[in-house]
Amino acid sequence: MSTTLPRFPFHWDLNPGYRQHAPYGPRQVAVLNRRGLDQARRCISAWPGYRPTPLVGLPGLAKALHVGRISYKNEAERFGLRSFKPLGGAYAVQRCLLREVAARTGRDDIDPAEILDGTHKDIVAGITVTAATDGNHGRAVAWGARMFGCRCVIYINEAVTEARERAIAAYGAEVRRHPGSYDDAVREAFAVARREGWHVIPDTTDGTVVEAPRDVTQGYAVMAAEIIEQLGGGPLPTHIFLQAGVGGMAAAVTAQFWETFGRDLPCVVLVEPEQCACWFASLTKQQPTAITGDTDSFMSGLACGEVSQLAWEILQPGARAMVSLPDAAAEATMRLLAEGVDGDPRLVGGESGVAGLAAVIAVAQDDAAQDDLGFDHHSHVLVIGSEGATDEAMYRQVVGRPWQEVAA
Repeated sequence: MSTTLPRFPFHWDLNPGYRQHAPYGPRQVAVLNRRGLDQARRCISAWPGYRPTPLVGLPGLAKALHVGRISYKNEAERFGLRSFKPLGGAYAVQRCLLREVAARTGRDDIDPAEILDGTHKDIVAGITVTAATDGNHGRAVAWGARMFGCRCVIYINEAVTEARERAIAAYGAEVRRHPGSYDDAVREAFAVARREGWHVIPDTTDGTVVEAPRDVTQGYAVMAAEIIEQLGGGPLPTHIFLQAGVGGMAAAVTAQFWETFGRDLPCVVLVEPEQCACWFASLTKQQPTAITGDTDSFMSGLACGEVSQLAWEILQPGARAMVSLPDAAAEATMRLLAEGVDGDPRLVGGESGVAGLAAVIAVAQDDAAQDDLGFDHHSHVLVIGSEGATDEAMYRQVVGRPWQEVAA
């Protein structure tokens, strides 16, 4: 049975700062490293409900696109939050509480288990964490705050849907809506935190606050470590298509593959909505470049106008190329995943979660893009299905049926 694949306009370019076959150097080790990964895995693997999410093959779609193999890391049910984000947001909350308890008790040997089991609940209850979010990061921080027992205040911007707001509040967080963009909400969270003595758990940084966003990114690397283990020593992916946003997830996956495989790092392609393609602009100019104006996107988790400085240290030399897509590409890919292609499993992919796969579909149908990226029938492509139906009403509106029916 033949499948009619969606087509949509897109843009791509090569990163002029890419350092092919470069070693994982001091710049990168200062951001993400093996010691940090070991700490993150120790904490996260002890959380209730932890288990690696599946790496799913999509042979039907691979055949339809004339590529060798597509591997899809399915984050649709991570800890029941339906995205990869708890690995970063909740882990950074735990690390923040570890540091604060150590400072207040004068002990430098606080075990992460002491935060998880409530040993220091009286201290933890008096600590407030805060973050700005388009949805999933705030939900992850709120979930972590509830698990560990501290107070949480989350800032959202005016474009965040009410469904996402309710999902955050369901974990006990106070949610405050701030006018403007995601980046405006980030600035507000920092301003209030400085005034109130709160602890910010950001997933991005301009370089002035580093510790917490590094913890967030290091937590994401646990997902990449799972993927490497799930590949089982088989052939490496030739290409990894990664949703960019501020860059945290893309940096974590790139760093883990780069540090593990060195000069054999696969071709990394960053993917963004066309109206907020800050990585596209930044890598083109070889300096962090903000996108201003209307950055709202259907791919709401990627609607960011400024890159993270920590991610820049990894992706400026490590990413091979950039792709920007219209919102319609994500909608079409959500529907395609829900139907399955020629025997592929039917998968629930959310608005931001399918962007990487949408870019694969676009590139595989464009001769010039394939030539630029070395994309052919031998290619083994890895994508991250970074979220499931995090907005149930939106998912049903786009796909035409509830996510539970697709998942079943």
